[in-house]
Amino acid sequence: MPAITYELLHIDKNSGARRGVVHTPHGDIQTPIFMPVGTLATVKSMSPEELKNDVKAQIILSNTYHLYLRPGHDIVKEAGGLHKFMNWDKPILTDCGGFQVFSLSKLRKITEDGVLFNSHLDGSKHMFTPEKVIEIEEALGADIIMSFDECCEFPSTYEYTKQSMERTTRWAKRCKDAHTRKDQGLFGIIQGGFYKDLREKSAKDLIDLDFPGYAIGGISVGEPKEEFLDILRYTAPLMPENKPRYLMGVGSPDYLIEASLAGIDMCDCVLPTRLARHGTALTSKGKLVIRNNEYARDWKCLDDECDCYTCKNYTRGYLRHLIKTNEILGMRLISLHNLRFLTRLMEQVRTEIENDNLLHFRDKFYKEYGIN
Repeated sequence: MPAITYELLHIDKNSGARRGVVHTPHGDIQTPIFMPVGTLATVKSMSPEELKNDVKAQIILSNTYHLYLRPGHDIVKEAGGLHKFMNWDKPILTDCGGFQVFSLSKLRKITEDGVLFNSHLDGSKHMFTPEKVIEIEEALGADIIMSFDECCEFPSTYEYTKQSMERTTRWAKRCKDAHTRKDQGLFGIIQGGFYKDLREKSAKDLIDLDFPGYAIGGISVGEPKEEFLDILRYTAPLMPENKPRYLMGVGSPDYLIEASLAGIDMCDCVLPTRLARHGTALTSKGKLVIRNNEYARDWKCLDDECDCYTCKNYTRGYLRHLIKTNEILGMRLISLHNLRFLTRLMEQVRTEIENDNLLHFRDKFYKEYGIN
């Protein structure tokens, strides 16, 4: 039996949104789901206990590129894999490092063999091949691992995007051939930029390779929202109905809802903790920049609809004081809130799908959040 399987529970009859369960070696994941990102084997400032008990996270991500550079996948393997290394007993997903090579390395050379790049830490040279990436991800030991891909810049020409997409498919085949661990599920990543025929070709060729799950990569990379939605809505139906569908790098409330409406099961992003570190909270009425002076004497909680630890115990005025004085506690408390805001949003999305009501919920949420 495959390590990763998908169970479809319900389809919203008014939208096509999916309610399901992803079964993994470390537990079940109720979908659609938002997955917090733990780049360096930690979701910034959050303990595993807070993630489980307060945020109610079902799965977290870690980053192949970053953990390869620090502390090294051999060290994580020696510790017993990521689950033991970071004391997390629920599912973990590791990405392949393709996006980080694209976004962080100023000097990189892409060939058929792989990518030669300079570390963003010290400039040292490294080579990622599909086989090397699988070696790293097997050492890290996540439940779900990603095949190595190339993420094109936006915009990119049709010819370059076509060459990149076809190379990504060849790399995916090499990843599958190199993968040996039976307790991991290896997902393929659909590329093709913003060209629908290339997306269709990528999806078809990857489906022929029969991965246990599929992801959409290469969008949410700076393009206008209209183009993002167009490619998302075109690509998602091309993915198999009986396997998990993952949209990479998405974490704003509107994008999460739109992804769910398109039939996506899994999304991830660093957005909630990054916003928190800069003093911005996500609330049911929109973003709240807590460092602003207007909140200095505001004794309400961040969001009276939120059930998180922060909202139950702390005021906007106190949180503003912590942020203005650069106290770590302020970043921690807002991070916890933002993460819980998104996991709670997805709980609501799952309920609305079960009730065939996600479109109505979206319209109501957008109105209250201030999205046109």
